[in-house]
Amino acid sequence: MECFNAEIPADGVVNSIETEEISENVVKADETTLANGEDEAGKAGEEYAYLERNEFTSEIFKVEVKNMGYFGIGEFKKLLRNTLKFDVTKIKAPTRKEFAFVCFRSQEDQQRALEILNGYKWKGKVLKAHVAKASADPLQKKRAAEEQESERKPKKQRTAVEATCPLSHIAYDQQIKQKSEEMSALLAKYTQELRKVNPRAKPHLDKFQFHEVLPSPTVNGYRNKNEFTVGKNSVGEVVVGFRLGCYSDGSVEVAEVADLPHLPEQAKWAARSFQDLVRKSKFLPFNPDGNIGHFRQLMVRCSSATGELMLVAGIYSSNLSEDEQVELKQELKSFYEDLAKDAPYKCSSLYYQDVKHREAGQTINPVEHISGSTHITDTIQGLQFRISPLAFFQINTEGANVLYQKAIDLVAPTKDTTMLDICCGTGTITLAFAKHCKKVMGVEIVPDAIKDAEFNAEANGIKNAKFFTGNADDFIKSMVREALYDQEPGKPLDLIAVVDPPRAGLHHRSIAAIRSADAINRLVYVSCNPHSAKRNFIELARPESKQYKGEPFYPKSAVAVDMFPHTMHTELVILFEREPKTKADEKSSPAEGAAQSKSEATEEAVSEENTTSVT
Repeated sequence: MECFNAEIPADGVVNSIETEEISENVVKADETTLANGEDEAGKAGEEYAYLERNEFTSEIFKVEVKNMGYFGIGEFKKLLRNTLKFDVTKIKAPTRKEFAFVCFRSQEDQQRALEILNGYKWKGKVLKAHVAKASADPLQKKRAAEEQESERKPKKQRTAVEATCPLSHIAYDQQIKQKSEEMSALLAKYTQELRKVNPRAKPHLDKFQFHEVLPSPTVNGYRNKNEFTVGKNSVGEVVVGFRLGCYSDGSVEVAEVADLPHLPEQAKWAARSFQDLVRKSKFLPFNPDGNIGHFRQLMVRCSSATGELMLVAGIYSSNLSEDEQVELKQELKSFYEDLAKDAPYKCSSLYYQDVKHREAGQTINPVEHISGSTHITDTIQGLQFRISPLAFFQINTEGANVLYQKAIDLVAPTKDTTMLDICCGTGTITLAFAKHCKKVMGVEIVPDAIKDAEFNAEANGIKNAKFFTGNADDFIKSMVREALYDQEPGKPLDLIAVVDPPRAGLHHRSIAAIRSADAINRLVYVSCNPHSAKRNFIELARPESKQYKGEPFYPKSAVAVDMFPHTMHTELVILFEREPKTKADEKSSPAEGAAQSKSEATEEAVSEENTTSVT
């Protein structure tokens, strides 16, 4: 999946009050009243001003639960949601502490939780619950701290190039060398850890090979998708560009993108033109410090194959009437229609996106087509792909050609192979494998992406592809059953799986589903964030246990592709294989399996404490 590339989209920072990261100075906020004068009281008030806005925040209905003893965030979630049937919006639990914070949607829900949790017996402990203080606005909190430290030297702000392209000052061959060394070190750490987790992996790890980091065919101007933020620069000018920091760090400054080497000229023009529009419009740029204004972000998608340019204008509509929204949409449409007459580039597809606080259960911000075509088209592996506004598509098109070919080379499918693409997106990997396999199947949770995948299969004349909409965990077994059903009687099934998950990697339930599907003997894992995916690599290869049934997948070989020149990131492809169970495996003691399950439960609890929240 697309890797985080130091740029920070506005959607990821608007409601930073609701972020799940915890530090003790926040979760153990002093409950005592500040009595150091009106100035201090005023500053403290600013830190909580967001509570007075006409916008929902679950921080208003927060409960602190104490005397919990050691617990895993996963089991606590099950208690709250499954056993006690609470409607929880968020759980915040510092690592290795005996307390947690729980946020609710209403005062009624909060009061019910207080009545039930206070005195509730859980895991041998009697829980205590009371109303908790809301967390402070991180931006205002940092500003207050900086004012108190007026004598300290001001920190030099990064430039846009330093923030998004930290390696651009290094020759490209040296970038590849540096990334190769870093990837080798990461894989050495992984194999060392795996030797401890599963001693039987040793003979496989002794033969494991990391080949190299392959360069991107296109070094400059390779990004076909960018999300720009509307804001102000250091001198107060309205700018459409990249954020230089994040809201929780106290930064809202935006820098222009004209000097960034990884952006194509089309994308730079799109940012400049939208900047001109915002500066002329009566509607205001969005400001996260108070959630005021309207123009919030601009997503730009461009095709190197066709030259098409898609713009998705992100508008904060909470403070706009319906008539004003209609007026703003017409302003967008008219501006780009008039601009097309003598501009060097043309907006071929224009969308309006309502970017505001999401409602319960809402996972994406809706888009509305305004003018032009509804999709753009790009090419990978000689295949044409239709791309919708919110669908995933590799951001480096030429690099994707290399990446997919290496994935195909590693697993070496034949005309007897059936391939399962888990997290298939618009079907790019699925369809790239199709001509090498008997049958390919893909599953994706985003319905529009599956519509694109089915369209792309038909447009490219591919008849041996089938796609499913839904959670991958629920479809892995059914896809395996379909592959077994299609297999000629008496002929061994050659079934491979490919996973290309988001940056955080696969959920452990997905890993468990893949492990338990005995028919899958080979797995290709494509990761844009190998540091995060290392957890999955361990889960695939740890010994069989109650949680992870099925023989382990051992790493066989790996190759990396530099999908993100000038940045610190690299895409890694690893081939995993598993072998039939041996007599030695069957004789492993129950005690060993029990100890392994206990170890996994502990690791899972710690991992979820650090990364999981209820939304």
